Amino acid sequence: MIDLNCDMGELEDAAHEAALMEYITSANIACGGHAGDESTMERTARLALGRGVRIGAHPGYPDREHFGRIEIPMAPEEIAATVLEQIRRLEAVVRRLGGTIVHVKPHGELYNVGVRKPEVARAIAEGVLRWNPATTIFGLAGSRMLEIWREMGLNVAGEGFADRRYEPDGTLRSRKFPDALITDPREAAAQAARLAREGKAQTICVHSDTPGSVEILKACRDSLLYKE
Repeated sequence: MIDLNCDMGELEDAAHEAALMEYITSANIACGGHAGDESTMERTARLALGRGVRIGAHPGYPDREHFGRIEIPMAPEEIAATVLEQIRRLEAVVRRLGGTIVHVKPHGELYNVGVRKPEVARAIAEGVLRWNPATTIFGLAGSRMLEIWREMGLNVAGEGFADRRYEPDGTLRSRKFPDALITDPREAAAQAARLAREGKAQTICVHSDTPGSVEILKACRDSLLYKE
């Protein structure tokens, strides 16, 4: 089955995270930039290790006030440095628990700006390369971002979104629009199946804070299993 990932370690609801873990294969754990601290990182990593879920780092703009969902003016070197710092922060926790980080996925607006601006995509990659050039980095399927990262020598995984609507150019619809999210499990599952069928996405995301995310993930998993 295609990889199902979820952005985690961003909420205080441990029971919700435990329920999400039942349906995913990869967890992207917030590591202190837009959200998360040592306690939440440890809690989420323990849940992932207990379920055999792969652990990824989820660095974003260091902006808790806006949850990393607005663009912050940062020089490329600053972006590379914060990406590296956040990954290392999570790595210290995960190693202590006997686990390893196997991928990196930028969060929120850092991800979206990386899609639009090559210099930001390169800065993200530079931070990842300084940590582990053999890791895999998740990015928007079909975007120039992936080509840049491949050219820099990174392993990439094209990512699709089951719970987000797209613009005609393949970018994600901004969250400022009321229809940016897909909250109907059937619609999300149909989109996940389509993304898998098209073959551009190697991993599909459902956000932990999307309303009904547990039901959405369950529907997506069932749809993807049925399509196999």
